[in-house]
Amino acid sequence: MPTVQTNDIETYYELRGDGPPIVFIHGALADHTAADQQLEVFSDAYTAIAYDIRGHRKTTNPHNESYSIDLLVEDLYEFITARGLDRPVLCGVSMGGMIAQVYASRYPNRLSGLVLADTFTPVFVNRRDRIERTVLMNTLILLLRLVGYNRAKGLMMWFGRKLDGDNTTSLRVEVFPDMDTAAAVNALQAVTSFHKVDIDFASITVPTLILYGEYESSVISRHAPTLAAEIPSATVQEVPNAGHASPWDNSEFFNGAIEDFLAQIARSPGEESGPPVGPSGK
Repeated sequence: MPTVQTNDIETYYELRGDGPPIVFIHGALADHTAADQQLEVFSDAYTAIAYDIRGHRKTTNPHNESYSIDLLVEDLYEFITARGLDRPVLCGVSMGGMIAQVYASRYPNRLSGLVLADTFTPVFVNRRDRIERTVLMNTLILLLRLVGYNRAKGLMMWFGRKLDGDNTTSLRVEVFPDMDTAAAVNALQAVTSFHKVDIDFASITVPTLILYGEYESSVISRHAPTLAAEIPSATVQEVPNAGHASPWDNSEFFNGAIEDFLAQIARSPGEESGPPVGPSGK
């Protein structure tokens, strides 16, 4: 079982292919298998890597301690360093997108590109956003604590489809791994506290692709204009016939958009070729 030491944990990962590295970061309550289709497609030309975030599937979380997005960012830093990945492209989905955007703001010169899919920013864009995000996340956490994660999965998937307007079918119980209720609560609490994370979007200097499903809920999609406006080299694409799980709902379009993005990066002049450096280029 391939693992690497990252901070106080052993991080499980899968690696396929050979070439420039691209790292896929899954969302809360998922695991590395969420990127199976991407590993298959991109391993033809890239070193495609997916790993289990702390407390998910095969990566443990000692003593089930709570954690923050900040800690998950440092886990990712240690993972990339330990694996010796030279300026990878990061592709983060949902909570993975939160991790990826913070990482890119703090370590911009350690990346070649950034893909943010189905995710939101730390900032509440308006009063409605604050209320909806807070109520949604706290309701989900309360549900988990009342009935347990594995019993609540079906209801959570049903609720997720309702947020997508019943326009998608890929959110199914069987695509999410079983996990302890405490681990699930820790993951959702990290998402809930994301608004406390400090991020300077102007420091994200790498080319950035922002992907959102056509039927994504407004809780998520309202952040696309913020990301597009504040990240200097960002473009936004809507994934047709997709909701919050756009890599599953329309994997052909999702993967094609990333392939085109990677081709643009390869053609872009002036990419830095020096060794990776520390946070914000320091």
